[in-house]
Amino acid sequence: MSAEQKSAPDAAPRTARGTAPETTSADAATEGPRPGRLTLAAGLAGLEGVALVVGGVWMLVLGVAGDGSDRKQAVTLGVTLLVLALLPLVAARGLLLRRSWSRGPAMITQIMALPVAYSLLQADSVAIPAGIALAAVAVTALVLLVNPATHRALGIRGPGRADEAK
Repeated sequence: MSAEQKSAPDAAPRTARGTAPETTSADAATEGPRPGRLTLAAGLAGLEGVALVVGGVWMLVLGVAGDGSDRKQAVTLGVTLLVLALLPLVAARGLLLRRSWSRGPAMITQIMALPVAYSLLQADSVAIPAGIALAAVAVTALVLLVNPATHRALGIRGPGRADEAK
């Protein structure tokens, strides 16, 4: 540590070259209130994550309490659902904290939900309302995630716009 840094402990943090770090556009994007669209997108991703956790726990309970023939399959499905729940839950937390990386996992979650919703809609059972609900949530979340206000809130710039923030 240089003598200059020792004498000024309350000064701004310094980089290796002794200069103060520049404010990035990501820092500037997190200033001010979080847009409602971003909060809603995070809530929808979190809701999907919680639904996967509930489904995973339900499958584990059925696997443990069920007969021996389907036990291995139910436990495997339950663990798979619990692991899959991590993606939307981590994405939801990232969106709430305004992390630009979180938009990708959130969009992947919604894109993965669309074929699941389609297969639920093809069933001739009680799964049809679940398919409608899942499709509505996935499409709504995708629309919210591609919104320009969400891009600005997360500090995401389009291609060729790296110099605009400087």
